Amino acid sequence: MNATVATSVFGIFMVATVALGLLATRGRRKGNGEGGGLAEWSVGGRSLGTVFIWVLMAGEGYTSFSYLGAAGWGYNYGAPVLYVVAYMSCGYAIGYVVGPMLWAYARKHGLVGITDMVAHRFGRPWLGALVAVLATVFLLPYIQLQITGMGVVVSTISYGAISLNWAYFIAFAVTTGFVVVSGLRGSAWVSVLKDILVIATLGFLAFYVPMHYFDGYGPFLDRLVTEKSEWLTFPGHGDSGLGQAWFITTSFLNSLTVVIFPTTVAGYLGASSADVLRRNAMLLPAYNVLLFVPMLLGMAALFVVPGLVGAESNLALFQLVVDSLPAWAVGVIGVAAALSSIVPMAVFMLVIGTMWGRSVLSLVPRWERRQKGAAQVVVVAAGSLALLLTYTAPNTLVRLSLISYEGMAQLLPMVLLGLMWRRLTLLGAMSGLVVGVGVVCGFVFTENDPVWGVNAGIVALGANLAVALAVTYAGPRERDDRPDDEVLARDEIGAPEQAAELDGAPVGTGH
Repeated sequence: MNATVATSVFGIFMVATVALGLLATRGRRKGNGEGGGLAEWSVGGRSLGTVFIWVLMAGEGYTSFSYLGAAGWGYNYGAPVLYVVAYMSCGYAIGYVVGPMLWAYARKHGLVGITDMVAHRFGRPWLGALVAVLATVFLLPYIQLQITGMGVVVSTISYGAISLNWAYFIAFAVTTGFVVVSGLRGSAWVSVLKDILVIATLGFLAFYVPMHYFDGYGPFLDRLVTEKSEWLTFPGHGDSGLGQAWFITTSFLNSLTVVIFPTTVAGYLGASSADVLRRNAMLLPAYNVLLFVPMLLGMAALFVVPGLVGAESNLALFQLVVDSLPAWAVGVIGVAAALSSIVPMAVFMLVIGTMWGRSVLSLVPRWERRQKGAAQVVVVAAGSLALLLTYTAPNTLVRLSLISYEGMAQLLPMVLLGLMWRRLTLLGAMSGLVVGVGVVCGFVFTENDPVWGVNAGIVALGANLAVALAVTYAGPRERDDRPDDEVLARDEIGAPEQAAELDGAPVGTGH
C-alpha cells in the first residue's frame, strides 16, 4: 500500500514535469535566427529574466548530490563536506565579474557556448570541436551522477517495488522527453516547480528530523559533540585524507571551475541582460543555506541508522524519511529529490547537444544548416551513453562529481585566460591543456587524489598554466589581424556599463 501511494504521487508529478517543460515552448518563434532555432533551444533566446535565471542556476547547483551525496558525506566524514558551500559561495562571487563578461562577448559575436568562444578567440573551428569532445568526456559522469541519484530516490521511495535498473531508465526517459523539445526554457520552467518543492521539503525536514528522533536540536547537537566529535573537525571521520589543505585547494579550484562549466555558461548566456547576471550572483548564495540541511541530517542518521557502508551512505537521509513519514509525504520528498536530478541532468544533456551541434557536426556540410536537429540527436545519444555507464560502471556520487570538476578545470587557461589575454597563443593553450588533462587523469586513475594532501586537480592546473605560459613566451607571437574588440578588452572586466550597453538597455544603478 505504501509503495502504491508513494509511486502514484511520484508518477503524477513526473507527468506534470514533462507537461510543464513542453508548455514552456508554446508561442516561441521558429527558425534559425537569434530568437529561434538553436539559440532559442540552447540559451532560451537570450531572454530569461532574473527569476528564471535564478531558479535555473540554483537548480543546476542543487542536484541529487545535495540530497544524497551531501548527506552521505556528512554520514561518512562530517566536516569535509562543507567544501560544497565554500566553493559555491566563492564561485557566485567570481561569477559576478565573469558572468557578464562572457555574456557580453557571446552576445556580441552570436555565440552560444564555451566551444564557440574558444573557436572564435583562436580563429580555429576545429578547436571548438576538440573542446566539445573533451568537455563531453568530463560532463558524462555528471549525467551519470544524476541518473544514479534519481534512480536511488525512485527505488527507495517505492519501498523497493521499482528496481534500481528500472529507476535509472525512468530518470533517463523523463529528462530526455522534455529537454529535446523544450530546451533551456523548459528546464527553467521546471526549475520553478523544483525549487518550490525543495525549499518546502528541506525546510520541513530541518525541523522534523531533530524533533522526531532527538526531541530537538539541543539534545541532537549535544549528542553529536559528545559521541561524534571527530565528524566536526578536519579531516573528519576516518583516514580520509580530506584535511585543511584539501578543503582549501578543492574550494578554490571548484570556485574557479564552476564559472566556466558549460552548464553555468549556458545559464549566463540565457540571461536577457548583464545586470540580470549581477543580481543573480547576489541572490544565489541565499540558496546555499539549504545545503546545510542534508549535511546535518546525514550526521543525524549516524544515530538512527548506524552501519551504512560505501554507497549505502548515500541513502542516509532517505532512510530517515522512509522510516518515519507517511507514504504520501515520502512521495513528495522523493519528487523534490528527483527534480534535483532532472533539472541539472537536462541542462548537462542540452549543453552537450549544443556543443556537438554547433562545433562538431556543423563541420560536416550535411549538418551545417541543421544544427538544432543535430544537437537534439546528440542529446539522446549522450543520455543513452550515460545510462549505459550507469548500468556497467557505477560509482559513488561524490567521486563522479570530483572527476568532472577536476577535468573541466583544465579548460580554465584556454577559456578565461585566452579571452582576457591576447598574448596567449594557440600552441601554448593546447600544450597546457594536454599536460593538465594528462596529469589529472594520471592522479585520478591511479587513485592518488588527494595527492600530497591537496586536490589533484589543482596540481594539474598549476602544471597546465605553467606550460601554457612557458610555451607562449618561448614561441613566436601569433599574428592577429582582428580589431581589438574581437577579444575581450582589459577594461571590460568589472565594467557594468560596457556590458549593459551591449544589451541595448539603460545601465543599472547600485552595482
